[in-house]
Amino acid sequence: MIHLKGISKTYSGARAVHALNNVDLQIPAGKIFGIIGSSGAGKSTLLRCINLLEVPDAGEVWVGGTRLDTLTPRELRRARQKMGMIFQHFNLLTSRTVAENIAFPLEIAGVPAKERQRKVANLLEIVGLADKAQAYPAQLSGGQKQRVGIARALANDPQVLLCDEATSALDPETTKSVLKLLQSINQRLGLTIVLITHEMPVIQEICDFVAVMENGIVQETGPVIDVFTRPQSEAARRMLRGTFAQNIPPELLHRNNNGEPHRVLKLSFVGERAHEPIISQMVQHFKVDANILFGRIDQMKDLPFGMLVIELVGPEEQLDQAVGFLESQHVELEVLV
Repeated sequence: MIHLKGISKTYSGARAVHALNNVDLQIPAGKIFGIIGSSGAGKSTLLRCINLLEVPDAGEVWVGGTRLDTLTPRELRRARQKMGMIFQHFNLLTSRTVAENIAFPLEIAGVPAKERQRKVANLLEIVGLADKAQAYPAQLSGGQKQRVGIARALANDPQVLLCDEATSALDPETTKSVLKLLQSINQRLGLTIVLITHEMPVIQEICDFVAVMENGIVQETGPVIDVFTRPQSEAARRMLRGTFAQNIPPELLHRNNNGEPHRVLKLSFVGERAHEPIISQMVQHFKVDANILFGRIDQMKDLPFGMLVIELVGPEEQLDQAVGFLESQHVELEVLV
């Protein structure tokens, strides 16, 4: 659906800033794709290169089989009508009502008045603001303003929805409701949604795929469940440490346990395995003691996953058998000590 090839972007000034450095990225159709990174990572620049609000210095931008960076200005305007965008600070027209804000892109596109009214009414229903049609932005909460922004972005029936830190100005409860709305829109309309964020919980809540950015480079990309449970880059591991507190104090890893043999294991369970009593089965079968150092069961969209750090204590032979049992149960396993 979206393919960025060799995208580079440098901002000149007193000191040149290399915002993007030879970025390659493929975003599949109909999925929710997250781009995450800390401030200055280049994620906003990358997002804006998709609809050429930022023109890259080098590289190719392909959306739906069309190379956008070779289009004429008129052709690009038409192509952009199929790409909606929502912003961190809403960007609503304060002198227009909710309905008029949503209708604005339809007016620009020359849609007849009756058709505009029909589409605006439908969009208000989709975003849950049918009773706010005649309200003004100043009368709305932050979450309601963002819902207006989403409805406006959907006005021209886009194939792609670009979300520029769409929830970072909202409180946690409102963030959840907006994310659920985006997920519903993705399922209902089959839109490809690309969102940027610096918050791992946003990625965890609704994304199918994620790209981790740092210093203008995509450090890692893949299905969210793979990146969360088996991060390959140091950038991804750092972001996950802040979310899942995976750092184990050294004193826990290097206790002598009165000289008894021991192992410290990090286990990852995905899907239904997260709810199965695998640890208890292991303890019963192999007569080892298990001490839980850290544990968490969570949800990745609709898929449960668990992370567990345990210490096993017992004779060497039984420890080896216990580890072998865990491996036979297809548990992702890393021996820390």
